[in-house]
Amino acid sequence: MPGYNFGELIKTIGEVMVGITAIMVHRRVWKEHKINEKVRHEMMYEQVIGFAGIALIIVGFLLSS
Repeated sequence: MPGYNFGELIKTIGEVMVGITAIMVHRRVWKEHKINEKVRHEMMYEQVIGFAGIALIIVGFLLSS
């Protein structure tokens, strides 16, 4: 990958992994526990924000080359 800093690549992969892990935890809590509608709605909102954050991390990495 010409132009990419290996350290930045590893950092970006780590940040994406942390984001995905957080989203997975939300999804598991949502499926396994009984939660009220307000909490369910908030968790859905946080998942959308999480996916958007992961997309921004990836785009930021690609633009930084």
